[in-house]
Amino acid sequence: MTWRASVLTLFPDMFPGPLGQSLAGRALEESIWSLDVTDIRDFGTGKHRKVDDTPFGGGAGMVLRPDVVDAAIGSVADGRAVICLTPRGRRFVQADAAAFAAMDGIILLCGRYEGIDQRVIEARSMEELSIGDYVLSGGELAALVLLDSVVRLLPGVMGAAESAEEESFSAGLLEYPHYTRPAEWSGRTVPDVLLSGNHAAVAAWRQAESERITMRRRPDLWAARPSHS
Repeated sequence: MTWRASVLTLFPDMFPGPLGQSLAGRALEESIWSLDVTDIRDFGTGKHRKVDDTPFGGGAGMVLRPDVVDAAIGSVADGRAVICLTPRGRRFVQADAAAFAAMDGIILLCGRYEGIDQRVIEARSMEELSIGDYVLSGGELAALVLLDSVVRLLPGVMGAAESAEEESFSAGLLEYPHYTRPAEWSGRTVPDVLLSGNHAAVAAWRQAESERITMRRRPDLWAARPSHS
């Protein structure tokens, strides 16, 4: 079954963008996944297809109208989860990517302006997600990031299944350093253990390096692990 992604946006020309290249692009051509993009403005009101209005209570900026957003979602709704991409959402993590990859697909709503009327978010039981603690001009770039992280986990996209299992965040740790030929470059050598042929020793070194790097660079990840010393 083809994994289906639907994106609702005011800027449909931003898709597929980088998703049309590399692993995701090849998987798209092979129908491992599909992408359909809906222009929210097609559901705007009046002759000017108005999609936003001023916020109740005053304040700067504009807010996407609930009736317009609801109509856009209704045009693609089929039981798939609806994800609202917004800076105020829960932080998107690797476990979310794996969970979405196990579904039949998802619907992504790209926020713009000051936000989206809360009533449609609640009425459509949307999950609000953010890709990081910073603000973008809209949800489109976040949607591209999220989809890339999910698509690469779909069966048949990556060359080796174990590659995904050893990547950063998959086990709550950052990934260990990588080395390749030449064994000596610019006066720097590859760690001896990687040339030893001792697979158990290599595995132990990689585990220790992952732990060391995670403790130093992401103490929040290290602290959140079920058990650590």
